[in-house]
Amino acid sequence: MKPGTLYIVSTPIGNLEDITLRAIRILKEVDIIACEDTRHSKILTSKYGIATQLTSYFQYNKIRKADLLIERLKNGSNIALISDAGTPGISDPGAHIIKLAIENEIPLTVIPGPTALIAALVLSGKPTHKFVFEGFLSNKSSQRRKRLKELTSEKRTIVLYESPHRLTKMLDDILDIFGDIQLVVAREVTKKFEEVRRERVSLLKEHFAATPPRGEFILVI
Repeated sequence: MKPGTLYIVSTPIGNLEDITLRAIRILKEVDIIACEDTRHSKILTSKYGIATQLTSYFQYNKIRKADLLIERLKNGSNIALISDAGTPGISDPGAHIIKLAIENEIPLTVIPGPTALIAALVLSGKPTHKFVFEGFLSNKSSQRRKRLKELTSEKRTIVLYESPHRLTKMLDDILDIFGDIQLVVAREVTKKFEEVRRERVSLLKEHFAATPPRGEFILVI
């Protein structure tokens, strides 16, 4: 039996209008959509009249669920892989099933679209011709600080992801290790309350002390 295809489909990082016509068509045509949170993805599929079945595929079930999805692909089903926002495989469990599909010689293709790190990098005004993406650093202070110290010798623009509840600690570490540099912090990119702040770390600490962080953050050094 000819295997099905795994479609890696980019979805909006905030504004639901940021989706391609091809992505909508593929999501309607496949047999099933694997997503991180079915409730979250239902908002997108409902908006565009996509009736395809959703199934959860997230960090804590990715090993078991990926095996099941690979079997379906081997039996001829076409599956779309999406994340909660942006391009699957970047700082999310999508990388695991993509690797498995390649190992099992299952056809796969990408439907490109929004990626938070590129959007924030462009908005930052920092050099874009060479950059390094570090994603989420460790939630363990010692490991996070160790990696930040290693990055002080980096000549390229550095892009990091951070969660709201750890942002203050990250700013403390950056101030201690890099000094009071100008840092770009972006949140809610493409959404109604999009915010991009280009300030010294000390001023950012003052701002977020007075205004508790909300939403996912992207830091550009």
